[in-house]
Amino acid sequence: MPNRYEITNQIRTLRFFANEMSQQTLAELTGVSRQTINAIELGKYTPSLDLAYKIAIVFGVPIDEVFEYKSLDSPQT
Repeated sequence: MPNRYEITNQIRTLRFFANEMSQQTLAELTGVSRQTINAIELGKYTPSLDLAYKIAIVFGVPIDEVFEYKSLDSPQT
């Protein structure tokens, strides 16, 4: 049986600590719509690698501080 994975993100938290940046501002800085940022935050859409890096660059953090790729099948440690 194949492993199942999910991608989670810290975009809302990062926006909060970036002077409560709006979704619209982040969208403008990364060249996407506010609806796209909202969908990513809610886990309803997985961004392209290009967009994931753009988001990380906006916040000045490594990509793995924005996104986490984790297995749903492995036991929690």
